[in-house]
Amino acid sequence: MLDVTKPSPVDSITFNGHSFYVKRDDLLHPDFSGNKSRKFHYFLENDFPDIKKIVSYGSAQSNAMYSLSVLAKMRGWEFEYFVDHIAEYLKENPHGNYAGALENGMQIHVGRGILTPTHKNTLFIEEGGRQKEAEYGIKILAREILDWQKEKGIEALNVFLPSGTGTTALFLSKAFVGGHPKGISSLRHSTLRPTVFTCACVGDSAYLKKQFFELEEDEKYHPHILSLEKKHHFGKLYKDNYEIWLKLQKQTGVVFDLLYDPLGWRTLLAHPEVMSKPTLYIHQGGVLGNESMLPRYERKYPSISE
Repeated sequence: MLDVTKPSPVDSITFNGHSFYVKRDDLLHPDFSGNKSRKFHYFLENDFPDIKKIVSYGSAQSNAMYSLSVLAKMRGWEFEYFVDHIAEYLKENPHGNYAGALENGMQIHVGRGILTPTHKNTLFIEEGGRQKEAEYGIKILAREILDWQKEKGIEALNVFLPSGTGTTALFLSKAFVGGHPKGISSLRHSTLRPTVFTCACVGDSAYLKKQFFELEEDEKYHPHILSLEKKHHFGKLYKDNYEIWLKLQKQTGVVFDLLYDPLGWRTLLAHPEVMSKPTLYIHQGGVLGNESMLPRYERKYPSISE
């Protein structure tokens, strides 16, 4: 079972001549790494005596898919997962999150024809865990950050994390702006509540803003969205992403995810106004996915080495 009592550590790093703090949510649990441990905390901590099955959907290498397969196995539930397609290479050579989820008993279906969350014994989870229950665990993350900020005596703090569905960034921002997680009132009046910044990794900023509104209509709770000048296509292999990922590992010793973090760090570094205050980068895990991403990068850019 996930240990929900111990906060994830915070590292101090220097990257490209700038000092950062990194919230190491990637170290929380190997099966519920990073934001999945926060998003699915509610389902880990509470009892669901009537539930027999989890149903969800997304990509065939989703981090959420793998974590849900572990949750279902722990609970003795069935797990049905729907995808738009499965690459032939992946079918013939299962690896990464896909292989792990299959080993845990996942039943995978191509298509969305029967994806209807109507049965009372079925727990339906939106893609990537994008739902109200995620707020439960993300409030705990907010409390951890506030306690750490107070302990360090940091007056004003910027928090950055890249977004897929934007769920973690939204509920974190809401907690700081006015969601009142336990402990927020204990901060000294001179200490400012953290400001949350994010970037869109799936779709563009307009798409991410739409995701925010689906979870929270009041825009005052929304995080600030940063972007780069050039459009970014999710899942595409960019040389800049691979280079910054290698550089991060070499300079900091920390292994980041290859799908979200490279764009996150590139975006953060392109906005020095954010780094003008102490900046906390949230490492949201997902490194199991590197098992499939890294060989693709190595094949496409063989001349790039550490």
